[in-house]
Amino acid sequence: MSKILDDLRYAESHEWVRLEGDVATVGITDYAQHALGSIVYVDMPEVGDEVTAGEDFGAVESVKAASDLISPVSGEVIEINEALEDEPELVNADAFENWIMKVKVSDPAEVDALLDAAAYAKICEE
Repeated sequence: MSKILDDLRYAESHEWVRLEGDVATVGITDYAQHALGSIVYVDMPEVGDEVTAGEDFGAVESVKAASDLISPVSGEVIEINEALEDEPELVNADAFENWIMKVKVSDPAEVDALLDAAAYAKICEE
């Protein structure tokens, strides 16, 4: 069973969001990293890039597949997790601790539209 944290919001595309003020921390879920297997590369946006909810912002590659990352929120990228450039496998170790990007959110209501933990758990069971 994949770990799902109650204090986060989730996209159907298996990204998670933690909103603190107007900054959203974004990563992939435990379910996603299990499904991908051993992650060998994380393609991240640049600091200063604009991301749009529902659109690609990068990709995660594993030994068996590549998967686009879909932004759950819109706004400006203010930080990326540089540790993942050299050690992408950190996502496999802890998908929640090893986030991918931080975004200054342009519309906090987008976070409210995401799934809560219970709704996301139902998607993972399907």
